[in-house]
Amino acid sequence: MHLALCQYAIELFEDSYDYQAHLESLIEQAARRGAQLLVMPEYASLVMTGQMPPEVRGDLHASIEALQPMLPAWLEQCEALAKRFGIYLVPGSAPVRDDDGVYRNRAWLFGPDGLIGTQDKLIMTRFEREHWGIEGGSGLQVFDTAFGKLGILICYDNEFPMAARLLAEQGVDLIVSPSCTDTESGYYRVRTGARARALENQIAVAVSPTVGEAAWSQALDYNYGRAGLYVPADIGMPASGVVAQSENITIDRSSWLHVELDLSAIAALREDGQVLLRRDWPEQFDPERMYIIDK
Repeated sequence: MHLALCQYAIELFEDSYDYQAHLESLIEQAARRGAQLLVMPEYASLVMTGQMPPEVRGDLHASIEALQPMLPAWLEQCEALAKRFGIYLVPGSAPVRDDDGVYRNRAWLFGPDGLIGTQDKLIMTRFEREHWGIEGGSGLQVFDTAFGKLGILICYDNEFPMAARLLAEQGVDLIVSPSCTDTESGYYRVRTGARARALENQIAVAVSPTVGEAAWSQALDYNYGRAGLYVPADIGMPASGVVAQSENITIDRSSWLHVELDLSAIAALREDGQVLLRRDWPEQFDPERMYIIDK
């Protein structure tokens, strides 16, 4: 499969037409190069807050409240683009106010036939909990595609091993991770988590980040990250486990990282790799083996 992972530069679009044209151009650019699955980052939707008056877009809570009536048209455009180009598209995530009045961080997956499903972020960062008041969702979705099963773990969720393990046990071969981090250390935490999840489960993990500065937004003020595809370090794979990643940790204009991915080659490692981490995973929970020896 041909993956396109967006290193998404946060730009100010004060007009809805300009933003819609930007999104269409970006998706078309990757689709024309043959991308079959396109992934955009966590909170990519917040670029639309640039269309709000400065006093609204500069206010954390006011901006996410004002974003809510804009989301249906955004999702409609994303679905139309997926259908038009015959692609699978993760357009990133958005803070969504549910019927219970609670905001949750939600990602979508569209396919050539329209909406396939959604995935909420499960574990929230301190910023989301303490400043935004965004709460974690519940449950993991397994998405069936023409290329196999995939899952979505949004940013911080990839730093916890059990979520990815549950997906792997349900046959997921690829986890996509939309991310948004405001420090270099945040990027490296996401990257470390993605590489660890690929190693532990003998699967592929793909990351799409936000980058750049947006002084006009409290939510997207600073952004660092490299798009990347990570696999187990094993036979037939890169020795580092890094298939590809963006050259720079921040850029001024959005860019796609294009990469070919053979999921069957990764699946074969689970049967005949140099190591069999998927098979050996349960051994770490064996109480007869894993215990503290009294001195």
